[in-house]
Amino acid sequence: MTQTHIRPRHLVASAAAVAVTAALLTVSPPGAEAAAAKSSKSTARGTGGAVSSVDANASRIGRDVLKHGGNAADAAVAMASALGVAEPYSAGIGGGGYFVYYDAARKKVSTIDGRETAPAGITRNAFIDPATGKPYPFTPQLVSSGVAVGVPGTVATWDGALKRFGTTTLKQALAPSIALARKGFVVDATFRNQTLDNADRFAAFPDTAALFLPGGDAPKVGTRFRNPDLARTLTSIAKRGPNAFYRGVVARDIARVVRSPRKDPASTLPAPAGTMTAKDLARYRIRTQSPTRVSYRGLDVYGMAPSSSGGIAVGEALNILETYRLGGGKRLGRSLHLYLEASARAFADRAKYVGDPKYFKVPTKTLLSQKFANSRRCTINATRASARPVAAGSLSGRGCGSVVKTQEKPDTENVSTTHLSVVDKWGNAASYTLTIEQTGGSGMTVPRRGFLLNNELTDFTAAYDAKDPNRIIPGKRPRSSMSPTIVLKNGKVKYVVGSPGGATIITTVLQILVNRIDLGMTLPQAVAAPRASQRNAASTPTEPEFISRYSRLLAPYGQQLTPSGDQFTSAAEIGAAAAIEVDGRGRMTAVAEPVRRGGGTARVVRSN
Repeated sequence: MTQTHIRPRHLVASAAAVAVTAALLTVSPPGAEAAAAKSSKSTARGTGGAVSSVDANASRIGRDVLKHGGNAADAAVAMASALGVAEPYSAGIGGGGYFVYYDAARKKVSTIDGRETAPAGITRNAFIDPATGKPYPFTPQLVSSGVAVGVPGTVATWDGALKRFGTTTLKQALAPSIALARKGFVVDATFRNQTLDNADRFAAFPDTAALFLPGGDAPKVGTRFRNPDLARTLTSIAKRGPNAFYRGVVARDIARVVRSPRKDPASTLPAPAGTMTAKDLARYRIRTQSPTRVSYRGLDVYGMAPSSSGGIAVGEALNILETYRLGGGKRLGRSLHLYLEASARAFADRAKYVGDPKYFKVPTKTLLSQKFANSRRCTINATRASARPVAAGSLSGRGCGSVVKTQEKPDTENVSTTHLSVVDKWGNAASYTLTIEQTGGSGMTVPRRGFLLNNELTDFTAAYDAKDPNRIIPGKRPRSSMSPTIVLKNGKVKYVVGSPGGATIITTVLQILVNRIDLGMTLPQAVAAPRASQRNAASTPTEPEFISRYSRLLAPYGQQLTPSGDQFTSAAEIGAAAAIEVDGRGRMTAVAEPVRRGGGTARVVRSN
């Protein structure tokens, strides 16, 4: 679906000012980003605008765009492009994402669904190995393949965001990231470790190995990583617009790699081929749609509607918790217990009812109603953990009814992805989560183009089930847990929050909101606090510090806690949030992770 492009002229900053910003950033000395990295801090307070992300380069660029007159949409696109350069294993033009935006003058929250789509030629058995008749092993076979690649939506999202909300052009917004790709960024431990974690996969694809494993090793910490191919690709998009990506030689190159993965002949990695064609890329369209909305403790919480499940799951859990009196101190153990129980029910309903609304009728209004939340609340024992998995709720909302349990399916959403948050001096806000799925995506780099392709289609349910809302269908968008969120108080931005982390995104956003609103934490404390991610399983994956800090409080409730970690990485971290709070006087507190993923960077235009 499409909408008329609306440019908020009453908020328009001088295009010339933004152009000057781009020019200044383009000629930044090579050591500028290194200096920014050395001075990066996870919390910044001040006025005039605020940004937060996992990367010092992206946050510096976003802050400078705001400083020179750009608005929140301008800064968000510039930051996202920079993240595709400096965080290429988490995001980039080979992926997709969800963009939530608050227009202060219109007092309206809007969203852009830039999720990747299944190609027209995909079949219901795409993930089934014809040699065995069983699904391909998830890793490394399925995740490192052409069949896992969805049609990317990121470039279309940037173009749509700028045309609907921005004050500058795509050419101006991409200028800083083009300069960053040409001059390079200083490699940190996170980048090197992520490369080493994926070295075997990357080595299977010569184009990827040449870019990310020069000389057979990951770039060393402190060296400079340059990507001139990506700089040229972004320059082409800056000059010609989205057509430079979705039509012509780049589109044909993408389709060729997907259909015939360029694999090292010596590699034993199967890398099954996909069906994407250049026509699939030419036909890609973003979707503009209304956000989800719930009221919580007098605040209006807006999120992303399907194809993402994030807005529904976070909203439903908040509606359940709304009916309880939560708090710290003596109430802390009970409050955490109820947080886990509400989350389990939101995940049960997500699995049963949420998919791409173009192909499955999602009962969004019902799932976000207080009546439905009340019917789910009455299945919770406030003093004892429920036997899990719990059943999905009855859409009738009557009593404590529940539907028949469905077969549990494995959670295949990956823990990578990235997020950025922006608030400008006019009160506009952007919450943008973008991804290429697996850390390193499909592992396949488009030759001579400098970017990795996503493996987003692994978010579909592997085994076809006609009743599954997340089953594979050509043109469909796989269900996502991305949860970019904007919270308003009396019509003004109060919080902007989001996180990467696969299915743990939902619980990360939910827990940060509960920490801040109910448990008396400051926003920096709410982001830094240890996390637990209950996703309707018998035990709850938790960060080790959560166990050491809260296991005694939760033991009387029978909550089973297990150390976090997954099949893709040994890291125990859950999420990597980027958040902003605005107080009643307009003073902003921008917060990034102090430790997770090596620590993020928060910036404000004027510190005070």
